[in-house]
Amino acid sequence: MGAVVGTLTMQTKQRQPSRDKVDDELEMTMVCHRPEGLEQLEAQTNFSKQELQVLYRGFKNECPSGVVNEETFKHIYAQFFPHGDASTYAHYLFKAFDTTNNGSIKFEEFVMGLSTLLRGSVREKLEWTFHLYDINRDGFISKEEMTEIVRAIYDMMGKYTYPALKGDVPKQHVDAFFQKMDKNKDGVVTLEEFILACQEDEMMMRSMQLFENVM
Repeated sequence: MGAVVGTLTMQTKQRQPSRDKVDDELEMTMVCHRPEGLEQLEAQTNFSKQELQVLYRGFKNECPSGVVNEETFKHIYAQFFPHGDASTYAHYLFKAFDTTNNGSIKFEEFVMGLSTLLRGSVREKLEWTFHLYDINRDGFISKEEMTEIVRAIYDMMGKYTYPALKGDVPKQHVDAFFQKMDKNKDGVVTLEEFILACQEDEMMMRSMQLFENVM
């Protein structure tokens, strides 16, 4: 499932289901934050109980306290992009996962976001993407906000991925996308404009959801 997900799950070993349940219950009592019951998360996400158990163990391996703060999140992300600067992109991605805006990501928030990104409908994925680009959470995406996210992605991928990249390339891409998205030319993109534009243009949808390839 990629960088962050792989980090959180790669150390997990398969065990017998009955022991899984006992161990998970013991583990949950030892951390600062105890997740909601797996049955409840199973009903709220597109993951099975077994998949949630695997994700939880991986999450706890990286975050023994049961929550991940922004610095830890950035550290995990930086390991996978050694030739670029992932700090800005990781900051915005962290904000998108931190749905309670309290400066930390609980296991529930992590799997809810992951469920949408990996197994949600096209509209659900686009709504999550819109939320990522809407930096100030005012319900609109400005050209400045889109440029900030796109530039952060280019910075993260690094000079080895884009050897001929010039400084104004992210802005050029955003200008082209924004012209197609801002249907009524009012200077901002609404959720419906964003979804419609992406559904009409497959290349644009792939570009806007580029973060899926760096998860």
